[in-house]
Amino acid sequence: MSTFSARRTASLTLAATAALTLTLVTSASANGPEAGAPARATAAAPSVSGSPEGAFTRIADFYGSYIDAVYDGDGATADSLRAFYLSAPLQAELRKWEETNHADGVLRAQNVPLKWKVTSTGSGTGRTDATVTLTWGGDTTKVFVQADLATRKIVSIRD
Repeated sequence: MSTFSARRTASLTLAATAALTLTLVTSASANGPEAGAPARATAAAPSVSGSPEGAFTRIADFYGSYIDAVYDGDGATADSLRAFYLSAPLQAELRKWEETNHADGVLRAQNVPLKWKVTSTGSGTGRTDATVTLTWGGDTTKVFVQADLATRKIVSIRD
């Protein structure tokens, strides 16, 4: 191999090494101090979805809106939500329950939960069932809710 050819090979090797080093340094600074560390999974952005046709979605919509209204002290909105989402017989049943227990019949409590979660527990015989988990600081309670598939009205709330 000639001296010229050896110098050319050395120059190409040096140039390739420099380019690789520059790429790694640039990548490390762009990716922060943990470059080369395994990629971490990022948390998915929160999302909520539903359908006006689904009785289960109506249960979730009602509890989310109702808790917001009660939390904000908006009794008129809470009453309107009850009138829209709850069947007439259930509204009457809740009024009696509330007179006896001196608490909110929808929440089965005297105060407002800090968080809520609605989980479907199935459908059958013209109804859909859900469990509503209410979080009160460190404690949770569950309310069992049933909605009519035809009317999409909530027809039962039990603890």
